[in-house]
Amino acid sequence: MEHTEKQSPQPNKFSNWLKTSITARMIMVGFLILILLIPLSYINSLITERSFRQQDVVNEINDKWGNNVLLYGPILKLPYNTYSQTSTFNEKTKTYLKETQTHINYAYIFPESLDADVTVNSKTLNRGNFESAVFTTNMAFKGHFIPTDLADKGIKTDAIIWDKASVIFKTSNLKGIKSELILKLNDNSYTFQTNYSDDQQSNDGHLDTLESGFLKIDDAQNQGNSEFSMAMSFNGSKQIELIPVGKTTTMSMASNWPDPSFIGNYLPNDESKTISKDGFEAHWSVLHINRAFSQQHLNKIPNLNEFAFGTKFMVMVDEYQKSERSAKYGFLVIGLTFLIFFLMQTMSKINIHPFQYLMIGIALTMFYTLLVSISEHSNFLKAYLIAGISVITLIALYSKSILTNWKFPMFIGASLTALYTFIYVIIQLENYALLVGSIGLFLILAIVMFISRKIDWNNG
Repeated sequence: MEHTEKQSPQPNKFSNWLKTSITARMIMVGFLILILLIPLSYINSLITERSFRQQDVVNEINDKWGNNVLLYGPILKLPYNTYSQTSTFNEKTKTYLKETQTHINYAYIFPESLDADVTVNSKTLNRGNFESAVFTTNMAFKGHFIPTDLADKGIKTDAIIWDKASVIFKTSNLKGIKSELILKLNDNSYTFQTNYSDDQQSNDGHLDTLESGFLKIDDAQNQGNSEFSMAMSFNGSKQIELIPVGKTTTMSMASNWPDPSFIGNYLPNDESKTISKDGFEAHWSVLHINRAFSQQHLNKIPNLNEFAFGTKFMVMVDEYQKSERSAKYGFLVIGLTFLIFFLMQTMSKINIHPFQYLMIGIALTMFYTLLVSISEHSNFLKAYLIAGISVITLIALYSKSILTNWKFPMFIGASLTALYTFIYVIIQLENYALLVGSIGLFLILAIVMFISRKIDWNNG
């Protein structure tokens, strides 16, 4: 009987090449990093979706409380007559019949001086996990008009319809007005009502027009300077802006909001601006030579929104912005962590399976889902600490099963702690984020170059 010898299995050359070749391990690690970019992209989409949800809720809160405040006025509105003639040929008499038609147009007169005193009390409103910064503002206006003279516009005084004169005020936040508007002009008081038809007389259709009743003739003709004062109270959000319609316009603003951003065409005076954790005070002064529009306009008020100035009540980098900025460093975190394991594997001849690399990479991506979900119920620092400690502990314990002793897992835990701390510092910085990030990456590169200098890269 013939006996056949059992042949031993041939060694898998490809498997041995993966285990022994440095080049093969580098290719494998690089491929896994590229694979892990897929869940990272989904995480970024998740953060964006939650951010949009937050913005929807904030817009809903603001819409009910009151949106941004943009306003200007008071403006004197004077109707005046213009005349035109038409000629009609009469076939029977063979003559032209002339007919005079009267048209009513409007002149808009801006005040000679306008002083605004604005106080803003800010707070936050919450809905579920989301919050919005809103405010209540009290505004006091005073100033004066000079006697009206439209001769240089080709309008005679007797063409003006003085008994139909009124005062208008324009605002973007009609819903947020909290108090009755009363204009004191000289010794008389006038109330306002909404005038939708007047929106056709200007190019800023998104602003609502408030118009007073007809002025007394003495107030309209204003033979001397006409003094006025007015108080307004708004519920609003995001920002407050004023258009400098006065020939000389000043505004003082005080608020308990610690993070203002001064916006618009004019900045407050540096010497009078103070900002602290308890709030800010700022003062503006705008002269007519600083803006490109006149004090009198016929028929239409031009769109003056580009000349507005004021304050935006900034919410400093919110939770979703911080999470989004943190996720942008996901590729760096995964790449550097894999690099640490790769250097350990190469220098200590420990075999790490691709599946183990994949598990470590998935654990690193879980950091961001934990961060987003926890930060919706807590502040960002607490969420960052919980997510970071959880992931670092998980990877360190998993590394113990791979690397058999505690020396390497402790080193990996310390490295990840330093890396996440470095990223947190960058996220908190505004003006110096690029500088600190560049220096940090340079130091990381230097450390990697120093550690890897004794590896024989030609071996495999």
